[in-house]
Amino acid sequence: MEITEHIAALAAEGRLLADAAGEAGTGAPVPTCPDWRVRDLLRHTAMVHAWAAAFVREGHTSYVPDGGEPELDGPELLARFREGHRLLVDALENAPQDVECWSFLPAPSPLAFWARRQAHETTIHRVDAESARGGGLSPVAPALALDGIDELLRGMHARPKSRVRTGTPRTLRVRATDTDTVWTVRLSAEPPSAVREEGPAAASAVDCELSAPAGTLYLALWNRLPLSALTVAGDEGLARLWRENSSITWS
Repeated sequence: MEITEHIAALAAEGRLLADAAGEAGTGAPVPTCPDWRVRDLLRHTAMVHAWAAAFVREGHTSYVPDGGEPELDGPELLARFREGHRLLVDALENAPQDVECWSFLPAPSPLAFWARRQAHETTIHRVDAESARGGGLSPVAPALALDGIDELLRGMHARPKSRVRTGTPRTLRVRATDTDTVWTVRLSAEPPSAVREEGPAAASAVDCELSAPAGTLYLALWNRLPLSALTVAGDEGLARLWRENSSITWS
C-alpha cells in the first residue's frame, strides 16, 4: 500500500472508532480487551496518536516518551480523541516525503512507517470500539488486511521482544484464502522469521497452517477474533501458542 492509502485508511478508521465509542459510551466494557472500558481505549489511542504526530510534525530523530493519557471522560474525552486523530492525519498529509524522524520498524521512509503503523493501530482499536458497541464489525478491506498481516508477521514479531518462541524449530503457515498470499513463519528460540509469497499455493510441509479470508485472518492474528474463526490444519498447539503469546503491549 502507498502512503496516501494508509493515511486514507487511518482517517476512515478513526472516524469509525469515534462513532462506535460514542454509541457505546465511555463506561462500556471492551470484550476484545477485557481489562478495558471504552474510556481506556479512547485514552490510550488518543495518547498514541499524539505521540506519533509529534515525531512527524516535530522531526524527533531519537525516541521520545509519550506524553501520557488524557485524564478526561465522557464527551470531553471523545472530543479530545477526534481532535487528536484529525491532527495526526493532518501531520501525515502535510509532512514532506523525506521527513526525518525516529521509527521502530523497517520501512521505505519514516513517513511510510508512521502512516502504516497508525493505520493499523487505529483499525485494530476501531474493532475494539465496535465490539464494545455491539452489533456487526465494519469489514477490513482485503488490501489493508494483507498489509496488516505482513506488518505483524514480518515487522512487529521480528523484533526481539516477540514472545512467540518454541524450544525446537517449528514452521507455521498463514494463508489468506481469498488471495494468493501465503506467509511461512519459522519458529524457534529466536524471534519468528516470516517469508511472504505470492502465487500458487505453497506445497512444502509445515507443522501447522492457519487459513481464512484476509480480513478474518488479520483480526484473528491480532487476537480480535477467536481461533475458531480460522481453519487450523496440523498441530493445533502452535495455534494456541500464537494465541497465548502474540499480544502486542504498549510497554
